Amino acid sequence: MDGKKLVKMANEIASFFAAEPERKTALEGIAGHLKRFWEPRMRREIFAMLDQGVSGMSEFVVAALKEHRAKLEPAGK
Repeated sequence: MDGKKLVKMANEIASFFAAEPERKTALEGIAGHLKRFWEPRMRREIFAMLDQGVSGMSEFVVAALKEHRAKLEPAGK
């Protein structure tokens, strides 16, 4: 999948949850959405991009990925 599209999609998810007054709840919401609706290969790709320092990811996306990596990262990385 195109990395730019994944970043765009993740940023759109983050902008929805950014309205949440509690930061912790927003980050959990982002992570939960990615876990429920993104295929493992999509999550692998977004983590690879995060690890490579790809620019353009929302601060909320970066924080959600880092804080919830253990539950989001597909088995058999």
